[in-house]
Amino acid sequence: MSGQRKRLGAAAVAVLVTAVSGCAGWGGGAGGGGADSINVLMVNNPQMVDLQKLTAEHFTKETGISVNFTVLPENDVRDKISQEFSSQAGQYDVASLSNFEIPIYAKSKWIAPLSDYIDKDPSFDQDDVLTSMTESLSGEDGKIYGEPFYGESSFLMYRKDILASKGLTMPAKPTWQQVAEIAAKVDNAQPGMRGICLRGQPGWGQLFAPLTTVVNTFGGTWFTEDWQAQVNSPEFTEATKFYVDLVRAHGELGAPQAGFTECLNNTIQSNVAMWYDATSAAGSLEAPNSPVKGKMGYAPAPVVKTDSSGWLYAWAWGIQEASKKKDNAWKFISWASGKEYEQLVGEELGWSRVPAGKRASTYENPAYVQEAGAFAEPTRQAIEAADPRNPGTQPRPAIGIQFVDIPEFPDLGTQVSQDVSSAIAGRMSVDEALERGQELADDVAERYRSREAK
Repeated sequence: MSGQRKRLGAAAVAVLVTAVSGCAGWGGGAGGGGADSINVLMVNNPQMVDLQKLTAEHFTKETGISVNFTVLPENDVRDKISQEFSSQAGQYDVASLSNFEIPIYAKSKWIAPLSDYIDKDPSFDQDDVLTSMTESLSGEDGKIYGEPFYGESSFLMYRKDILASKGLTMPAKPTWQQVAEIAAKVDNAQPGMRGICLRGQPGWGQLFAPLTTVVNTFGGTWFTEDWQAQVNSPEFTEATKFYVDLVRAHGELGAPQAGFTECLNNTIQSNVAMWYDATSAAGSLEAPNSPVKGKMGYAPAPVVKTDSSGWLYAWAWGIQEASKKKDNAWKFISWASGKEYEQLVGEELGWSRVPAGKRASTYENPAYVQEAGAFAEPTRQAIEAADPRNPGTQPRPAIGIQFVDIPEFPDLGTQVSQDVSSAIAGRMSVDEALERGQELADDVAERYRSREAK
């Protein structure tokens, strides 16, 4: 919602964005077509590039299955995957998909169910996969269609030393109102330091990744269970006004252009005292060369009317329904998403590079916990608390926390985000932005009401 991206042109969360690096030369077309080979299409995030480097020496050596990778930047890979899977061309056996696409692709029968493979492969240990991850990668039929490679939620990151200098203590479970009060008190605690960083950059996976979680906990929703648009409802409006007012009063400079990467940089450079965003960001904040390493505290995503409000995002593996090599594809997925692979990465590349956020056992591994001790437990708790099927105060028509899992949402969310970003910039009111958003959302809702009436 990369670290989307968490992150993210077409991502459900823009949070993974900081993790995306230009990997010129890693791409290319699907190669080889032998019986003992598979073709994998995946995003060029660093965790995937690590996987590519380790595959031949380990997976292929152990199984005899060669893997032909096509590795592309996020927006490019999403476009290519959509074309490939919607046409069922069968050129690629496996692709990296997020928990936004997987339920949609499962409903369209573009990806194969994995439940039978899981049942026959007890060593994979599906029970070790965090429940919220399994839930978000399952179809309406209850079958599992994707296995997570790594995942994230969201939480509040704050400077312990700055709060202490003002005699403040972060509540164990902060409300958004408490966070706003703290932001006001720590604003300008150091020259040029603002109270909080919140994304203002347009995009359904940028601005609306955090903002939709705020809407949820304020009691709002994009749509009711029977497809009534709620973008200009009192709850959606209150949440958006709160967010816009907070970032305008105590947020980062250049907020209308600030996404995940900009907030990460602001936090590392001590330009802000707090930041609400992806749990994956903590690895950068606690990196050996980070100026704020050891100074950060981590609290659950702030709430108002719900018990929790963190989002949920995963890069996962899916098998194309048209693949003629599903057995070998599963062998690759079970290896890449398995416990042994995490151990391999930790031992060969370092525990900070383990694709975490998906398995309970990761957070019981002493080597990993030692490396990620400052944020490992808050991250696990955030992911486990996320409820993709019931993220707010009322039933929803589609799965999703920081997004609505329908094909129309990327366009809808992005269009509305442009107006909300304009409100942050002072170019229009929140009421005006959401009135326009309501019209767009009602157009989408009408399509679903019409379908259900048939």
